[in-house]
Amino acid sequence: MNEQQFTPFLQQLTLLSPSQRQRLHQRLGQTELSAEEVLSVQATLQRCPHCQSTLLKPWGSSHGLPRYRCATCQKTCNPLTKTPLARLRQRDKWLTYAQTLIDGLSIRKAAKLCGVDKNTAFLWRHRFLEIVNTHQALHEEGIVEADETFFLESFKGQRNLPRPPRKRGGVGKTRGTSDDQIPVLVVRDRHKSTATVILAKVDAQHVAAVLTPLVDKDAVLCTDGAAVYSAFCKTKGIKHEVIHTKGPRTRGAFHIQNVNAFDSRLKGWMKRFHGVATKYLGNYLGWRRMLERYSHISPEICLFEAVGRMPQQLLQT
Repeated sequence: MNEQQFTPFLQQLTLLSPSQRQRLHQRLGQTELSAEEVLSVQATLQRCPHCQSTLLKPWGSSHGLPRYRCATCQKTCNPLTKTPLARLRQRDKWLTYAQTLIDGLSIRKAAKLCGVDKNTAFLWRHRFLEIVNTHQALHEEGIVEADETFFLESFKGQRNLPRPPRKRGGVGKTRGTSDDQIPVLVVRDRHKSTATVILAKVDAQHVAAVLTPLVDKDAVLCTDGAAVYSAFCKTKGIKHEVIHTKGPRTRGAFHIQNVNAFDSRLKGWMKRFHGVATKYLGNYLGWRRMLERYSHISPEICLFEAVGRMPQQLLQT
């Protein structure tokens, strides 16, 4: 229905009786929005994806999505332009697929539920998570907890391995510090702002590179007894509270139980995938952060995150 047909329809709504209004409201409540409707109404563009100009003008529509034209660069765009979901087909199944991300389904189960090939489901998973991977805390304040966790290096899906293959769910050479363990630094404050960063190595240089722009200078950093954190706090002049693994787990308001609980939930959630390829580990970390970010997450929110737009009114952290 175009705008000329829609305007008279709106004018006739004033003629409806109360019972007819109620029936219309119930009918609209039962109608599920499509991905195009969600993107068109609630994720409209504010800036040109080509030149970042704010001078966008409506320029018709195409394939169910509104188009805009930039007055600065004269290029046209739509809500999917320059996003990982651009040029993907079968949009009518995107919200269903977003629900499979919320439920943490496997590739094959998601493919069966959406009626697509498993290769398509795999492609969609990492297209949906590409930008989600970048959505994490950029600044943490107050009492900040930090700890590292480790994931076994995996070449899952690759044909040519640099080492002999091992059975799925195998174990590393040594616990925590061997070359086949991938360290992930988890930083979380009491406001539940969370950052998870894959480290090349657990040493003072790499830890400081992550914590310096992230932790507020007036924050209190709570960690275990690892020397890398003490060196960082001493260099930056940040108050440091050490919670040793042996002894009391809390000292007043200072503890690292929040970050340890997050690590536990992350590891438990990861088990369903029976090993995650190291090349995609960042996407899975972002996926888990997204699920933790909202008290109630919907397929629409997943879609907003996948295209890089998170409406503030939908944030429920």
